[in-house]
Amino acid sequence: MTGAAASEGTILVGRSTGPQPKPERLSLRLANRHGLVAGATGTGKTVTLQVLAEGFSNAGVPVFAADIKGDLSGLAAPGEAEPHFVKRAEELGIAYEPDRFPTVFWDVFGEQGHPIRCTVTEMGPLLLARLLELNDIQEGVLNIAFRVADENQWPVIDLKDLRALLTFLSENAKELSGTFGNISGASIGAIQRALLVLENQGADKFLGEPALNLADFMRTDREGRGFVNILAADKLMQRPRLYASFLLWMLSELFEQLPEVGDLDKPKLVFFFDEAHLLFNDAPKALLDAVEQVVRLIRSKGVGVYFVTQNPLDVPETVLGQLGNRVQHALRAFTPRDQRAVRAAAETFRQNPGFDVGKAITELAVGEALVSFLEAKGTPSMVERALIAPPQGRVGPLTPAERAAVIQQSPLRGKYDEAVDNESAYEMLAKRKQLDAAPAEAAAQSEGGLSGMLGGLLGGIFGGGEAASKGAAKGAAKGESKGRGRRPPPSLAEQVIGNAARSMARKVGTEVGDAILRNVLGGLTKR
Repeated sequence: MTGAAASEGTILVGRSTGPQPKPERLSLRLANRHGLVAGATGTGKTVTLQVLAEGFSNAGVPVFAADIKGDLSGLAAPGEAEPHFVKRAEELGIAYEPDRFPTVFWDVFGEQGHPIRCTVTEMGPLLLARLLELNDIQEGVLNIAFRVADENQWPVIDLKDLRALLTFLSENAKELSGTFGNISGASIGAIQRALLVLENQGADKFLGEPALNLADFMRTDREGRGFVNILAADKLMQRPRLYASFLLWMLSELFEQLPEVGDLDKPKLVFFFDEAHLLFNDAPKALLDAVEQVVRLIRSKGVGVYFVTQNPLDVPETVLGQLGNRVQHALRAFTPRDQRAVRAAAETFRQNPGFDVGKAITELAVGEALVSFLEAKGTPSMVERALIAPPQGRVGPLTPAERAAVIQQSPLRGKYDEAVDNESAYEMLAKRKQLDAAPAEAAAQSEGGLSGMLGGLLGGIFGGGEAASKGAAKGAAKGESKGRGRRPPPSLAEQVIGNAARSMARKVGTEVGDAILRNVLGGLTKR
């Protein structure tokens, strides 16, 4: 099965079950035209995803996939010749060959794989605003913050940099508002509170350095097989906005960094976006437009994007129209929305007169699907009912010990595991504040100059200063400790007279000090 898939430039996905059964293959040359894997829970979507990932890896195409339940980790271990797998392989006319695949594990939180990080600047204000659930006014203030940082060349790497930048905006709101528009303290406060929530969810581990080099996703092993990059997403899924923003950031970075290559014999990378509905839920129009643009244009960069979701209606029509390769598992038609989904899924296929597509969608068994892949001229093939091929890797998760062993042997071990904290906006703004405070501090320290210091000294000598008062107080305390009578507290008149005397002594001392200073400096200049 492996050799056939690679040599023919296709991936064997399954075999049709119609009157004239035939292998159902995905052409590698057209794999960058994107795809959709849909179906209800428990119908076999994850196994189909695994079969596709294995096929791409065998063909030398690196893969990135989010692992929601942990099942995809089994790709790193050989499968077992279970009877139903052996039987399915025989039905497809192939021999079942267990195999393991080169795998790299990743984890935003750094617990089940290499940490993945990006900088706040790379995330950008649009995605960050969605991640923070900001309104339009707050998003505008966030855009101002990014603009100010860019104009002053303050790198915004992590959350503490962004906090320092927001504090700068708050302290200089009056001056900046004249250039950029109103900067309200309420909006800044709302952003800061949202950042605190984000940090409590662990996003501070994602925003920082060393930032991910996307070239590390596009690696092959010594045998020429593509690495399967698996993102541990079980914990990440508890923070759906972080999950969706992270994956969209990756797509955007791929789009911006990769050169135009046109149509290749096979993709440079294939990206599987599981639980795709999270990307589009409550997304503002600007974000939806960005997703549509990326999906439409990234194929020319040699990247294929495959959305995995329960319901085809989860994907907007403008994006759904870009997905040429389809695998549709069973859908349940229990509710009106389910029925609409069945009709929508059936209508997106090129119809087969041999069966009722809508009816077949509700009758498919586990491991069975409707498939339609792009043909030589880029047109979709007629939909076929097919049995999905058995995966060669393990179906099910690795044990923690097995995962740890794979991570230990990873070619990227040590590159991303430790966070670094380079100089950035936080440190630069702290230095700026110190420099701004230095002249005022120097002026306060030099108030009165040398004459003031001399005046204070002479005031103490003349007995009217604070030093004399302290000496008297100290003597009184000693006398009291020796059993002398306690001096009664001064009256109000005595306090007033004492304060006036100390003020006069300081003035006299300062005048004498000025005279001494003039004489000293005058003598120096005459030499």
